[in-house]
Amino acid sequence: MPNLYPLIRPALRLVSPETAHDLTISALAAGCGRLMLDRAAREPDPAILAQRLWGLDFPNPVGLAAGFDKDARVTDAMDAFGFGFVEIGTVTPRPQPGNPKPRIFRLEQDQAIINRMGFNSRGLDAVISRLSRRPHTGIIGVNLGTNRDSGDAAADYVEGIRLAARLADYIVINISSPNTPGLRELQRRDSLESLLERLLQARERFEHRVPLLVKVAPDLTPPEREDIASVALAAEIDGIIVSNTTVERPKGLVTPHARETGGLSGRPLFARSTALLADLFALTRGRLPLIGVGGIARAGDAYEKIRAGACLIQLYTALVFAGPGVVVEIKRGLAELLRADGFASISQAVGIGRNRAAVVPSACAATGEPPG
Repeated sequence: MPNLYPLIRPALRLVSPETAHDLTISALAAGCGRLMLDRAAREPDPAILAQRLWGLDFPNPVGLAAGFDKDARVTDAMDAFGFGFVEIGTVTPRPQPGNPKPRIFRLEQDQAIINRMGFNSRGLDAVISRLSRRPHTGIIGVNLGTNRDSGDAAADYVEGIRLAARLADYIVINISSPNTPGLRELQRRDSLESLLERLLQARERFEHRVPLLVKVAPDLTPPEREDIASVALAAEIDGIIVSNTTVERPKGLVTPHARETGGLSGRPLFARSTALLADLFALTRGRLPLIGVGGIARAGDAYEKIRAGACLIQLYTALVFAGPGVVVEIKRGLAELLRADGFASISQAVGIGRNRAAVVPSACAATGEPPG
């Protein structure tokens, strides 16, 4: 069956971004994903892209970032598109509507999106119910947030860990969305130390030791980067996702919507998020697996993130502008780039920067046993 996405895409551009997203999720949930699939999506992944992290076997490093499937409605459909792993959420303990609409803006000429969704979520109970009915066929991460009216953010995250630990392959603590007042304050050293201590204690109460990661903002100052790296290493968390959306507006944006309030994702975020990734890789001395997010739209972008220190990468905005076929294109191109540079596995390229010699060893290089 031919891929019909090129025919569908113009129709989606006739409606608002949030309506287009809702229609896409509904279509995928109804089983229409096969209409957007290229035959290549069903091909086996190149062996050079496989690696083992946290005791999990990733068939390829290309993941779906949080934000697309907030309520775990289309995890199987996204697996079918060829993602190596899927992260759902951000989900809050209790349902909440999020910020007033409109709250998503396409920057077509900039290949970017601004959103101020505000953790709209149907709540953890709905997500856990869906995940409990799903055959465990692909790697699933659960991205946790806190309710806007919560008086105790840590308690919200503890509740998320309690409910998701038995179903998630890894859990992400989102402390970096710019659209929930006060959330980014949790990235400050004292707040982060206290939060992680409480969350790690909560995790130890469960038989299954689910990997615990934090997701950070791209707008961190150099001292804040040093603090986060230091706290993360001392707490012995399992990884960092770098990064969330930015509240900064890089020079050169041409779309009028660039002045909207919210977090910017897509191509203009690439340089900022990749620089932060390289810094955190150096500051953590390669001891923590990092997931690189922000502005990835082609294989060269993914390769640059990996060379900057990412074991895995994630994308979302590229789906909006290029469609699901971008997943296969990135995987194919990435395998070619690795082979051209003489690597036998993706883990060999992690953190080598622009030079052939690695500055520090990478946690991603471990096989058989979870790193960290």
